[in-house]
Amino acid sequence: MNYMQNKGKVYFAFTITIILWASAFPVIKLALSDFSAVHLSSLRLSIASLILLILTIIKKIPIPDFKDIPIILLLGFCGFTLYHIALSFGEYYVSAGISSLIVSTTPIFSALLATYFLKEKFSKLAWIGSVIAFIGVACIALGNDSKVIAMCIGIVLVLIASIGESIYFVFQSSYFKKYGFIPFTIYTILAGSLFTFIFLPGAIHDLQYADTNTLLLVLYLGAFPTVIPYFALAYTIYKVGVADATMSLYLTPACSLVLSFIMVGEMPTMVAIIGGIITLIGVSITTNHAKNIG
Repeated sequence: MNYMQNKGKVYFAFTITIILWASAFPVIKLALSDFSAVHLSSLRLSIASLILLILTIIKKIPIPDFKDIPIILLLGFCGFTLYHIALSFGEYYVSAGISSLIVSTTPIFSALLATYFLKEKFSKLAWIGSVIAFIGVACIALGNDSKVIAMCIGIVLVLIASIGESIYFVFQSSYFKKYGFIPFTIYTILAGSLFTFIFLPGAIHDLQYADTNTLLLVLYLGAFPTVIPYFALAYTIYKVGVADATMSLYLTPACSLVLSFIMVGEMPTMVAIIGGIITLIGVSITTNHAKNIG
């Protein structure tokens, strides 16, 4: 009975992670109708930070060591400030579903960074997988011939978001051992939000003219995709391990494409869909090989 209950909890946590992260892409697209990219990111992170501050007080989570604050600020900037702003700007030019496919290249950038900085192995097969993935990204760019330049700008911005997230993922592991997954995630989200405070006056100005539905979308972004998936993923990793938990995240783009069609009415071209499939195949080859080496 306990086994079945635990299995059910793992599946529930996994489902929540996939759906919430996948939903962020179309919701960002919708919210950009009333907010600029920087203002939307600022509000999203501010809402998340307020929730996490309350949680920090209730759970009496200790403050980090002073010597670790610079790296927490750096990782918070890369993993949250840069990621959210670049992604939001990218969605001016690229559809929500396609954005989710491009973000799936994050494990490749993570593997490359780990190879260079952490001296991890990156074999010929992993390089082949990387090349395949970026051929897929090129196909995505060509999937809309009438707006190739705009599409390329959007792809570059989303790739920048992926690189920022990769830096965060690669260099956080040693700090998880010291602080734990949840406290360190809280520290970095709070740190990332600090860099967006300069945009809050403009965000508050946008709030006065935003549609009520858009305001609800912003609240949703801050309270759900920015906070809950991290805790759900932490639980999944604790129960089934990093490899199984993170491999399952490949379902996020597929879920996002469906939600983008339902919520925004976006239908990618066949070339873009094929490019997305090629990208996921390449990412899968690269990350699977890296896990086998580890």
